[in-house]
Amino acid sequence: MLSVVTLVSPTALAALDDVLLRRVARSLPEVRQPVWLDENIAADVIFAEPVTPAILAQVRDALGGRPIDFFVQPMALRRKRLLVADMDSTMIEQECLDELADFAGLKAHIAAITARAMRGDIPFEPALRERVALLKGLDAGVIGQIIAERISLTPGAQTLVRTMRAHGAFTVLVTGGFTAFTQDIAPRIGFDAHFANVLGIANGRLNGKIEEPILGRAAKCEVLERYRRERGLSASETLAIGDGANDLDMLAEAGLGVAFHAKPAVAAAAQARVDHGDLTALLYAQGYRRADFVA
Repeated sequence: MLSVVTLVSPTALAALDDVLLRRVARSLPEVRQPVWLDENIAADVIFAEPVTPAILAQVRDALGGRPIDFFVQPMALRRKRLLVADMDSTMIEQECLDELADFAGLKAHIAAITARAMRGDIPFEPALRERVALLKGLDAGVIGQIIAERISLTPGAQTLVRTMRAHGAFTVLVTGGFTAFTQDIAPRIGFDAHFANVLGIANGRLNGKIEEPILGRAAKCEVLERYRRERGLSASETLAIGDGANDLDMLAEAGLGVAFHAKPAVAAAAQARVDHGDLTALLYAQGYRRADFVA
């Protein structure tokens, strides 16, 4: 069985070099010649053994704490045909609910609840109901203002989605956030479909409620499973990415589940993680070269 270690440096650092590649290669059995995917940014090291926890530990030790993300996976079906991605703090750099809270003068209070929910300290669904209830009476018009003035796409978001789509993958944005945001953000990034919760609005103001059932941890995983079945894919052909505790089930279900700049408990539980780079790391993990990227 052939397996591959993909090493990815943050673009600004260009921290990969031949010395580090050789060090990683020496830690692996029956290694083939390393292959650059993007010089000094990303490279593959192919070896002839199954992926094991011991292999992961050897690669981590060889990197010696350098700011390099790495993925270790079988070569077979490395390129994915379904992407399911979280939105807040993953495909965008903000938490939309916290931005709403800022307009209500409650950002510090609500952001603290958000952080606890994303760490997994409290269940997601009741925490979401509690936060939305605090926003009752807020002018719904601020949603458009937040989208226009405060929302920024995570570096690499459009490139990841559009490159995968150009090569035949189906892409889905799924979030415990709100359709009022995804209906603008999903097409801007380039997703095929999006799923989110529906904020209650009456007479132009938030009514403090969410339409039930809430799209939470289990529902995110169900979206991945649904599209996998509909498209006749194996689990190994799927990729999921997220940062919070409500993403854990879908990360575990995917062929490659990636924690993106995630909370510690999420990073520890995920199959793979991006701690240093941007979202294009997930393209290198699939064997795409920089020349293959769709800008």
